[in-house]
Formats: sequence, structure tokens, C-alpha cells
Amino acid sequence: MIKLMIKYESSFIKEFQTEKDSVVIGRKSENDLVLDNPTVSGKHCKIYKAGDSYFIEDLNSTNGTFLNSKKILKSGIKDGDTVTIVKYSLIFSSSKNTAESNNSPKEEEIKILEKTQSKYIDPKTVKASLEAIENPADSVLEYEIKAVSTYIGKQGKANIPAKSANIFSSLPELAAVITFRSEGYYLNPLKEGIVKYNGDELKDKVLLKNEDIIVVGATRFKFCLKKI
Repeated sequence: MIKLMIKYESSFIKEFQTEKDSVVIGRKSENDLVLDNPTVSGKHCKIYKAGDSYFIEDLNSTNGTFLNSKKILKSGIKDGDTVTIVKYSLIFSSSKNTAESNNSPKEEEIKILEKTQSKYIDPKTVKASLEAIENPADSVLEYEIKAVSTYIGKQGKANIPAKSANIFSSLPELAAVITFRSEGYYLNPLKEGIVKYNGDELKDKVLLKNEDIIVVGATRFKFCLKKI
């Protein structure tokens, strides 16, 4: 098993894991792990297993692949090592994840949507946030949305914590994501049946408006967009 904890700059984005013995990382959609950012090469690098060991290999990328801050072409990789791809940090582990792997969405298929040049909304002139109407997972009343991708899900895993609707169901580590695009902020559910938008189940991404109501499990938020 290959497992990667992914950060963009200092912000945690997601956890990626797969049973495959080889993972290709890059900007293009056909990669196993997609980092949708123009500074990442189409096929940037790959991590693979050979015998009982794991290796990382740069695939002639433009900006290079770094292992523990050292630029590499090919190297062995072990648990706890950090792979750096431009502003991304990927912490490698080959150990099995025992926490609800069967209940998690197919996160390896989720693109990490990064910043595009804004034509309509300048994030420097507006403040986007989620106000907690009811949140049994946390006491925070307002979560400001500053990152390009902000995840809602299990406490300790997502940027904004939420709680399962009942004791018989389990909330995914990453249940929904809010992404900033040129035209505004989008809400995208990452697992079916978990997210509601203005009272209805959300099955596809939606462009958020001021005072929209978002429900994730037992947690209720109000989306707020204010001029600074």
C-alpha cells in the first residue's frame, strides 16, 4: 500500500492511498494522483515498489522532484520521507490505513483544484466563511475560507470538522470541498448522501451564494461572502 499525506504550502489538503504498487503523479487527468496546478508537469514523478522496497523517480519534470529537500532523479523512499513538488508536500507511508478505508470516497480520483487567475472575484477584496449554525464536532463559530481548497469532514483530517448524522453511520474523512475559482466559491460533495445544500441532497458541485445553508452529516453551516 502507498499512502501520502498531502499539503499545499502549510495547509493540509487530503490523504491519498492505494493498493497499487505504482503511483504516477502529475498535472494531467490520467495520472493516479492529480495535482492540477500549472507548475506541476503533466507526468511529474512516480512512486513504485520493487521487491520489498519503494522508490521514487522523477519523470523529466520541469521544476524537479525533491526528497527531504534534496533534488533527485531516482531514490529509495521510506516511511516518513517528504516529497516536495513545487509548493506541495507529500509525506510517504507504506503502512496500511486501518481507519475506514472501505467507507472513504475514491480520493485518488479527486483533483486538487488550485488557483486560477480570477476575473470576477478578487479574494483580497472579499471574505468568505462558514458560520456554524449547529456543529457538535467543534465549538468554533466561524471558519474563514482562505485556501484555494477547503475540506469539510472528520475532525483531525479535514480543514473544517463535522460530525456524523447518527451513531450508526460514519462520516468520511473528507466529505465535501469548497474550492475557489475565478467566478466564485464552489461546493462539491465527495461522497453521496452526506451533503445537503439549501435543504436538498447535493449530488454535484454548485456555485455558492451568500447565506446558502450547507449541511454535512449533523453539522449545519451558513456560507457568508462579505466585502472587506
